Amino acid sequence: MEQIIALKEIFIRAIPSFVLVWILFAFIARLFYRPLRAAMDQRRQETEGAREAAASRIALMEEKTGEYEEALRASRAELYREQEQELGKAMERREAILKQARAKAEEKILQSRQEIVRETGEAKKVLAQESKQMAQWIAQAILDPTKSMPRRAAPGAAS
Repeated sequence: MEQIIALKEIFIRAIPSFVLVWILFAFIARLFYRPLRAAMDQRRQETEGAREAAASRIALMEEKTGEYEEALRASRAELYREQEQELGKAMERREAILKQARAKAEEKILQSRQEIVRETGEAKKVLAQESKQMAQWIAQAILDPTKSMPRRAAPGAAS
């Protein structure tokens, strides 16, 4: 029983400390934890707001990037189409130039062939005339050796 009385006295002496701890807890909670919790809640809300704003900006930028890439693809396709058209026109011009060059070359070849045929005909006429003249000289030299063409000196003979 003595122990119960001692325990009772300990509890009675502990009541003011217990009450003082509860008052200190309420005081600290009111003066320190509430403003701290309010500041943390405000910071969390601002952070979440900033995250949401950043997410919406990112989505907007991704959308704009997609539009830009689509416009870029369209521009490239247009550029390639124009390049193909220009290449086609250049190829047509090249073909026309080649056709003209071939026509000129064929014309020159034809003219050259005609010139060769004309020159060949003239050469044949000249040869025919010269051969007639040579035949007359030969015949005259054989028939009348005194009237023949002047003779050349024999090699090694003194003149």
